[in-house]
Amino acid sequence: MIRHFVSLLTIVLSTALAPDALIDAAHGQQTNVVFFLIDDLGCYGSTYYQTPNIDRLAAEGMRFTDGYAACNVCSPTRAAIMTGRYPARLLVTQWLPSGRWSPTKNLMREGRYLSNLPLEEVTIAEALREAGYHTGFMGKWHLGTETYYYPEHQGFDVNVAGRDYGAPGSYFYPFEGTWNIPTTGKKLFKTSPLSGKPGDYLVDRLAEEAEKFIRKNADKPFFLMLSHYAVHSPLQGKADKVARYEQVPADHQQGRPAYAAMVESVDDSVGRVTATLRELGLDDRTLVIFTSDNGGFAKATDNSPLRANKGSNYEGGIRVPVIIKWPGRTQPGSISHEPVISTDFHPTILAATGQELRPHQHLDGKNLASILTGSGSIDRDAIYWHYPHYNQHPSSFPSGVIRAGDWKLIEAYETGELSLYNLSDDIGETTDLSKKFSEKTAELHARLNGWRAEVGADPMKRNPEYDGAGE
Repeated sequence: MIRHFVSLLTIVLSTALAPDALIDAAHGQQTNVVFFLIDDLGCYGSTYYQTPNIDRLAAEGMRFTDGYAACNVCSPTRAAIMTGRYPARLLVTQWLPSGRWSPTKNLMREGRYLSNLPLEEVTIAEALREAGYHTGFMGKWHLGTETYYYPEHQGFDVNVAGRDYGAPGSYFYPFEGTWNIPTTGKKLFKTSPLSGKPGDYLVDRLAEEAEKFIRKNADKPFFLMLSHYAVHSPLQGKADKVARYEQVPADHQQGRPAYAAMVESVDDSVGRVTATLRELGLDDRTLVIFTSDNGGFAKATDNSPLRANKGSNYEGGIRVPVIIKWPGRTQPGSISHEPVISTDFHPTILAATGQELRPHQHLDGKNLASILTGSGSIDRDAIYWHYPHYNQHPSSFPSGVIRAGDWKLIEAYETGELSLYNLSDDIGETTDLSKKFSEKTAELHARLNGWRAEVGADPMKRNPEYDGAGE
């Protein structure tokens, strides 16, 4: 059962594995790829959320206990998955568009960020299409505007429902609605992202389109990215599912019944897609990846034992589920405690499909093949985050993070305050050890500074318009 306690995967390419992948390709048995990207999904271990299909996927593949999203909000994580690069290196460090900064209430000016994923980047979809794969995108895109930056401009042959917005107007047909723009008070009307009929539910429609894509491309290698808008707000579950969760005693509920119903619908979609793979005899040659773009939404679920929620750089905002099933390579039911992050999927997919790695592109990603096969480890001593922005989620503040081993250091950009936690002893980040372990604090802060310089992370600066109203 999924809860809100996450894992992400990290693997290094073992050169001994590449010939096997190429042999498969030579016999016309190229490895397909199905990537499930869920929005705002938290962690593992719940008895409240009912996820039998995701549980089955974990039993058939490898579950990562220390999986991380590349950012505490959605668009940067999605950019990292597509490119294999840290959001800070891409200058895609905020969701698009954000609209949360106040010129009078915020002490700092935000770091600069791009409003579209640059076309210069070679996405994983572009790399696979070059290798002869048919590529399909279904669901939430949120990486650029329509004219030049939609999925069809970034390597996908098919784009179903991928738009510039991050949430639908409604999860029920016709999937339309309005959104109040925070900075102007004006309303944005969100048009329908795909066709349907009265009574249709968006999660089901996307699963239906994913099934169609698989059936149409069953005789050729394909890459399918099913990127659900769910379980992002608006919190709208199917009535029968919501009613069942409403019957759970309040002291046993982990979050809003509507959110739980949405999680179950996402699980149903995973079941439909994986059942289609089995039906068509594709299950034994399809790499399946399941993860989320950030932690659970504070008003929807409880991320305990992790601290905080989406939008925060505490574990509840960045630790996410990661499950990878690589048939014939990964031991069913295996578990990895290796810290992994969104950038790692790009090179891992290349390796699993027998393609040459592109280290000039996926500069920050690690090929997880050696972890998935149990043949070795990966060469990485730390992972990093850079969030020079404001948002309105609880426990959120502009900050930078380094995790090295079990140590995690957070730097608050407004004040320069440093906090240090040992995650092996304190997964809930309850005890700041920065004063007790001052040398470790200084060491990690120096490494964080060095990394920011290396990737060209855009800094925050003092805001001359700040009038103290935020105090």
